[in-house]
Amino acid sequence: MILTTNLRDKMKEIDKPWSPIEVARVNDQVVRMSLVDGEYHWHRHTGEDELFYVYEGSIVIQVIGQADITLRGGEMAVIPKGVEHCPKSLEPSYVLVFEPLVLKSEGD
Repeated sequence: MILTTNLRDKMKEIDKPWSPIEVARVNDQVVRMSLVDGEYHWHRHTGEDELFYVYEGSIVIQVIGQADITLRGGEMAVIPKGVEHCPKSLEPSYVLVFEPLVLKSEGD
Protein backbone atom coordinates (compact mmCIF):
# COMPACT_ATOMS: atom_id res chain seq x y z
CA MET A 1 0.00 0.00 0.00
CA ILE A 2 1.33 3.43 -0.94
CA LEU A 3 0.87 5.95 1.85
CA THR A 4 0.33 9.68 1.48
CA THR A 5 1.56 12.37 3.85
CA ASN A 6 -0.16 15.63 4.73
CA LEU A 7 2.56 18.15 5.58
CA ARG A 8 0.11 20.40 7.45
CA ASP A 9 -0.65 17.47 9.77
CA LYS A 10 3.08 16.85 10.21
CA MET A 11 3.55 20.47 11.27
CA LYS A 12 1.20 19.83 14.20
CA GLU A 13 3.46 16.99 15.43
CA ILE A 14 6.40 19.32 16.06
CA ASP A 15 6.40 20.41 19.69
CA LYS A 16 9.52 22.60 19.81
CA PRO A 17 11.95 24.34 17.46
CA TRP A 18 14.97 22.51 16.07
CA SER A 19 13.48 19.07 16.81
CA PRO A 20 13.10 17.46 13.37
CA ILE A 21 10.55 14.75 12.78
CA GLU A 22 10.78 12.16 10.05
CA VAL A 23 8.31 12.71 7.22
CA ALA A 24 9.41 10.05 4.72
CA ARG A 25 12.21 7.71 3.68
CA VAL A 26 13.34 7.40 0.09
CA ASN A 27 16.03 4.79 -0.58
CA ASP A 28 18.89 5.71 1.79
CA GLN A 29 17.55 9.25 2.26
CA VAL A 30 15.20 10.77 4.79
CA VAL A 31 12.94 13.82 4.60
CA ARG A 32 12.69 15.57 7.96
CA MET A 33 10.55 18.55 8.92
CA SER A 34 11.62 21.05 11.51
CA LEU A 35 10.30 24.25 13.00
CA VAL A 36 13.09 26.78 12.57
CA ASP A 37 12.78 29.54 15.16
CA GLY A 38 15.83 31.58 16.08
CA GLU A 39 19.40 30.59 15.31
CA TYR A 40 20.89 27.08 15.26
CA HIS A 41 24.62 26.53 15.79
CA TRP A 42 27.49 26.60 13.32
CA HIS A 43 28.26 23.13 12.02
CA ARG A 44 29.22 21.09 8.97
CA HIS A 45 28.54 17.62 7.63
CA THR A 46 31.84 16.09 6.54
CA GLY A 47 30.43 13.31 4.39
CA GLU A 48 27.00 14.40 3.15
CA ASP A 49 25.26 17.23 1.33
CA GLU A 50 22.13 18.71 2.93
CA LEU A 51 19.11 20.10 1.06
CA PHE A 52 16.93 22.73 2.77
CA TYR A 53 13.43 23.35 1.36
CA VAL A 54 11.37 26.08 3.02
CA TYR A 55 7.78 24.88 3.16
CA GLU A 56 6.44 27.89 5.04
CA GLY A 57 8.13 31.08 6.25
CA SER A 58 11.67 32.24 5.53
CA ILE A 59 15.15 31.40 6.74
CA VAL A 60 18.71 32.56 6.30
CA ILE A 61 21.56 30.09 5.98
CA GLN A 62 24.79 31.74 7.03
CA VAL A 63 27.77 30.22 5.22
CA ILE A 64 31.47 30.67 5.95
CA GLY A 65 33.19 32.56 3.13
CA GLN A 66 30.14 33.69 1.17
CA ALA A 67 27.04 35.87 1.40
CA ASP A 68 24.10 34.62 3.44
CA ILE A 69 21.49 32.57 1.58
CA THR A 70 17.90 33.75 2.11
CA LEU A 71 15.15 31.23 1.36
CA ARG A 72 11.41 31.90 1.35
CA GLY A 73 8.48 29.50 1.07
CA GLY A 74 8.89 27.32 -2.02
CA GLU A 75 12.65 27.89 -2.31
CA MET A 76 15.51 25.50 -1.60
CA ALA A 77 19.29 25.29 -1.48
CA VAL A 78 21.85 22.51 -1.20
CA ILE A 79 24.68 22.94 1.29
CA PRO A 80 27.60 20.84 0.04
CA LYS A 81 29.38 18.48 2.41
CA GLY A 82 32.14 20.11 4.41
CA VAL A 83 30.68 23.62 4.20
CA GLU A 84 30.27 25.25 7.61
CA HIS A 85 26.82 26.78 7.93
CA CYS A 86 24.33 28.12 10.46
CA PRO A 87 20.60 28.32 9.67
CA LYS A 88 18.39 30.86 11.38
CA SER A 89 14.83 32.03 10.91
CA LEU A 90 13.49 35.41 9.96
CA GLU A 91 10.17 34.25 11.43
CA PRO A 92 8.96 30.88 12.76
CA SER A 93 9.33 28.70 9.66
CA TYR A 94 8.79 25.10 8.62
CA VAL A 95 11.63 23.54 6.69
CA LEU A 96 12.01 20.17 4.99
CA VAL A 97 15.54 18.81 5.03
CA PHE A 98 16.51 16.06 2.59
CA GLU A 99 19.56 14.17 3.78
CA PRO A 100 21.10 10.71 4.05
CA LEU A 101 19.45 8.56 6.70
CA VAL A 102 22.79 8.17 8.49
CA LEU A 103 23.35 11.94 8.76
CA LYS A 104 23.56 13.39 12.26
CA SER A 105 21.18 16.36 12.03
CA GLU A 106 23.22 18.42 14.47
CA GLY A 107 26.36 18.16 12.32
CA ASP A 108 29.98 17.49 13.24
